[in-house]
This record gives sequence, C-alpha cells and structure tokens, in this order.
Amino acid sequence: MKCFNKWSKINVITKGKSLFLITSSLLFLNACQKEEKQIVITAEDYHNAVDKITEVMVHDIFSPPVASRIYNYANIAAYEVIRQEGKDYNTLSNQLHNLKNIPVADTTKHINHKLSALVAYMEVGKSLLFSEDRVEAYRDSLYGSWELQNEEIFNDSKTYGLAVAEHIKIWYASDNYAQTRTMPKFSVNTEDPSRWQPTPPDYMDGIEPHWKKIRPSIIDSSSQFKPARYPDFSLEKDTPFYKELMETYEVGNTIKEEGEKSEKLEIAQFWDCNPYVSTHKGHLMFATKKITPGAHWIGICKIACKKTNADFAKTVFAYTKTSITIADAFISCWDEKYRSNLIRPETLINQHIDENWTPVLQTPPFPEYTSGHSVVSGAASTVLTDIFGDNFSFDDDTELQYGLPVRSFVSFNQAADEAAVSRLYGGIHYRAAIDLGLDQGRALGSFVVRKLKMNISNSEVASSN
Repeated sequence: MKCFNKWSKINVITKGKSLFLITSSLLFLNACQKEEKQIVITAEDYHNAVDKITEVMVHDIFSPPVASRIYNYANIAAYEVIRQEGKDYNTLSNQLHNLKNIPVADTTKHINHKLSALVAYMEVGKSLLFSEDRVEAYRDSLYGSWELQNEEIFNDSKTYGLAVAEHIKIWYASDNYAQTRTMPKFSVNTEDPSRWQPTPPDYMDGIEPHWKKIRPSIIDSSSQFKPARYPDFSLEKDTPFYKELMETYEVGNTIKEEGEKSEKLEIAQFWDCNPYVSTHKGHLMFATKKITPGAHWIGICKIACKKTNADFAKTVFAYTKTSITIADAFISCWDEKYRSNLIRPETLINQHIDENWTPVLQTPPFPEYTSGHSVVSGAASTVLTDIFGDNFSFDDDTELQYGLPVRSFVSFNQAADEAAVSRLYGGIHYRAAIDLGLDQGRALGSFVVRKLKMNISNSEVASSN
C-alpha cells in the first residue's frame, strides 16, 4: 500500500512527461521490490547449522551421552518453530516429558519461520557448548546477511526464535543434568573380578555414571528397555562367557595378521566414533578428536535428507525424531552399563590370556554391557527406516573428514548391523553386548515410532503402549 501511494503521486505530477514517468516508475518499482524482498532459507542452511554445532562439539570433546543431549534440545527448538509454518506436523508439547506449549508467534509481526527455527537451533545449541564464541561467529555472519536482505523480517523472526529458545532452555534446565555434575565419581570394585576397571592407556574414570538420572524425552524410564542378561561371568574354558572372551581375542589377532587389507579393520575404524583417542609416544601424549556414535547417525540422517531432496520442514522433522531417539537410547544404554558394570575384554585378556594384547580400537572409559554403538544404531536405524523407508540405499561419507573411505549400505538396518559388529572387530566388546544391544535399541526405536506422533497424518492420540 505504501508503494502504491507513491506511484499514484508521481503519476499525477508527471502526467504528459512520459520519459520522466517511465524513469520514476522503474525507480519506485525497484524500491517496492527491495521493500518486499523476502529472506530465502533452504534445507541446506539447516544442514550447515547442524554441521557447525557438530564441529564445535568435536572441538570441545563431549562424551557420547552429553553430545546426544545437545542435538536433542537444539533440534526440538527448531522443530517447534517450523511445524507452525504448515499443517504437516504436530507439536511435541505434552508428548515429551514436561514440555509445555512454546510461546505463540505474534501474527501481527513479519515472521519467517525458517529463520526463527535456525535462530532457535543455534541459540539452544550454543548454550549447551563450551566454545560459544565459535557458534556466535557463525551465527553473526548469518545475522548480518539476513538483516541486509530485510531488516524488519529479520528482527521479528529473530525475536521469536530467541523466545522459543528461552522456553526450551527453561525446559532442559529441569532434566537433572546440572545435578549429575556434582554427583560422586564412579567407585571401582577391584575385589569382584567381573566388575569394570579403568583401561589403558589413560585409565580414565567411568564416564557419566549417573546418566540414567537424566530425564528421557519419550521413553517412560531409563530402565524401560532393560536388555536380556549376558552370559554369566566365568573364566572356565567351556562356559559361554569365556567362549565370547576368546572370540574377541581371536578376532583381534586375525585382524592384526591381515593388516591393512582386512575389511574388518576398515569396518572397525569406520565406526570407531571415539570423541577422544589418546596416543602415547614416550613422554608425549596427543589426542585425536572425532565425532560420537550419535553424531555419525545424525550424519546419516543428513545423507538421507539430501538424497530425497527433503524440504526445510521435513529436514528438521527428520533430525528431531532421530535426535530424540538417540538421546533416549543413550539413557537406556547407560542405565544398563552401570547396573551390570561388566569388565571389558581388554582387561581380562591382559590378566588371564595375553598381557601384551591390545584391541584394534582404544577401549572407551565405561563398563562393557551393553554396547553403546549397538543400542544407538539399532534405535536410530529403526526410526530412520520409519521416516525414509526400508531398503533405503545410501553412501555413507560421514567419516571422510577423518581420512576414512565411503562405505555403502542397502538399508539403515544393514548399517546398524555393521556398526554393532564393528565393536567386536575393534576388540572392545563381547558378542552378547552387540547382539542384545541391537535388540535393546531396536525395541526402543520401535517404541518411539509407535508413541511419538509428529506427522499430522498419524495424528491420533499418542498411545501409552
């Protein structure tokens, strides 16, 4: 309307002066176009923001459970914004434990929901990281570009995105994470030969022994998917437990004999996903930083979104559903790890079989049962299959940045199976932790699929089953 009034005034003043009229018309047409210019944001912008948060997580060295919490809350914040843009997705409020309705957008404002979603994602993600300045530098570069495109839309959208982020911050502050920071370290039982002990080369304390106390997002409790019991501990040679111990030892030896030509070695390295691998040379020690298991599956989610040309909303939806599942899978797995408190193969092999034996991969600093990779991979693959379909083939280039080649899979389930067995090849798990861990993860993933109603097409009241 503002531009129309200007046009009318010029038209009256310049009647009969066609050249001046045409020139003036073009000038005011350009002014109108500039005034009405929209800020275009695509799914690629969201992928880039997720990649930035992952990059900073790797820099800051977050443990796998803590990293899953960061993805979870940041994606939920973005989802609760973008699901308002259309009619395809339901709110997560009153579906996730204690999550209340987010602030309602002011309809008198010029809000770009995609921009607001990105603002909410970055603000929540930043608040959960140590190196906030790295996210702020990236964020500010986007803010500058958006503001130049349309200052009014940018300011209104940013204000709303920040309001949603504050709502999510208040929610996540009540998940018991802060309380677990002051709880005592894990106490090692050296008298019981079946109990976990710190492993070489750093003999670190058990990581996140109280993670089961973190409030889950969708599962009923940390113990809801308690796995079947592993074989009874025994060092008698004919027992199932001892046979599994020997399997880990012998597989490791075979891989070492095969050397670089071993595909099992390639699989073990591809799925290592240890955020902190230390190397000792004499008096020197240096660390290699990498993504966590959850981050690897977030990377697979990205691959699937891009392969299917998912739009912005579906991209956020896929990341969010995957993140919720991964975060709850870690809570479930860690509940079992510190309940069973089972000793790692490396410790028993060094004590009773071969004192010089080392696993292909560095043993992570927490109890053995169940395998975190197996639980998380089983859960994530189940949800991704629900989103993108079974027999979804993809080329996994997630580890290229760490010098590892692309691996191809015919389905998410095949990738999960390989991720799980990689822990046997790596020498850090027994067979039971892998197989029963996959069962645990897939049961949890199936529960998420049944209970979490994010699509409007499946908008029936969420079942409590």
